[in-house]
Amino acid sequence: MRHNGSYLALGFSTFAMMASFIIWSVFSPIAGQIQEQFQLSTIQKSLLIAAPVLLGSILRIPMGIYTDRFGGKRVFTITMLFLALPLGAAGWVQSYGWLLLCAVFIGMAGTTFAISLTYVSRWFPPERQGLVLGLAGLGNLGGAVASYTLPIVFNRFGLPWVFWSLAIMIIAVAVVFLLGAKDLPAPAQPKTLKQSMVVLKEQSTWYLSIFYFLTFGGFVAFGAYLPTFLKELFALSATDAGLKTAGFVVIATLIRPLGGYMADRAGSRKVLVFVFTGLIATSLTMAASLHQFAAFSAGCLAAAALLGIGNGAVFKMVPEVSTGNTGAVTGIVGAAGGVGGFFPPIVLGLIKDWTGTYTLGFILLMVFAFVCLWMNLATKRLALHKQSTAA
Repeated sequence: MRHNGSYLALGFSTFAMMASFIIWSVFSPIAGQIQEQFQLSTIQKSLLIAAPVLLGSILRIPMGIYTDRFGGKRVFTITMLFLALPLGAAGWVQSYGWLLLCAVFIGMAGTTFAISLTYVSRWFPPERQGLVLGLAGLGNLGGAVASYTLPIVFNRFGLPWVFWSLAIMIIAVAVVFLLGAKDLPAPAQPKTLKQSMVVLKEQSTWYLSIFYFLTFGGFVAFGAYLPTFLKELFALSATDAGLKTAGFVVIATLIRPLGGYMADRAGSRKVLVFVFTGLIATSLTMAASLHQFAAFSAGCLAAAALLGIGNGAVFKMVPEVSTGNTGAVTGIVGAAGGVGGFFPPIVLGLIKDWTGTYTLGFILLMVFAFVCLWMNLATKRLALHKQSTAA
């Protein structure tokens, strides 16, 4: 049964997540300018890009659980207001060390993913979760907005106002969300932390986490590092690289609801076979075309579509395995996806410093996609065997 206000909850949550994801993506579009301003090495720049991803990923686990216990309206509002603090501080810092510390706390913006999906999932029945959670995931468009707008703000007003303008924006969004959003009644007996974390014993939680490590982690990593690729490999300007990265993010985000819808109709596992097989092919294409703009761009666009479909398909499976612990499973799987976006920028920086090229990074992506394909097929056979045994 659909509750009154369900679409309003979906709209407010997606809007708030989009605003938060602009903040979560603040460093990657202007990383090149920051590198020049602070005289950073490639590894230092990669750490700055990756730092918000780490905290924003790990803390998705408790934030998803808190949303189950205290309601999305309260947790979402407090999180957005908190973000104004590190953003305000970042505008005043004069050293790389302090900027990196601010970046870590700015990573709280990434936790809104778990808050948003946990909040929205309570408003809709299980048979519609694939499409609805895909629509909620449109908040990822904040990354595209960041890629397009933040280089412009930097060039016109300077680095401090990049952070200060975002602080003003998120306070305004938090006020709108507080006044407009509603919560469903909390469970009569909310689960304790120990009861929520029992999902760690479930095999499904772990393989979903690995799948999302690839699909969402790949989305985050491309969104964070694609401006660097385009500037270094093809000598694009920061604004042009940001615009093209925004295109990648838009494609991967807009197609996510389609992935959820396809999973609703055909089943998540069939969709993921297509996704993982396609990623193997696109990884090889990109590895072989690092100096051919047209072929590399085609590979990136194909990867964007596949990763977006994969994100929708994976999260269709979350309510099916959560059995009342949607917040915990959402947090754990979401954390895995975020961590999947943390390591690639650092690994790519190391690979480039050691080998002088990014080729090995795309080979590793291909290998991991193959592992996920094998796991998907193997766990499907195991699930079918259990069903036949139980029958």
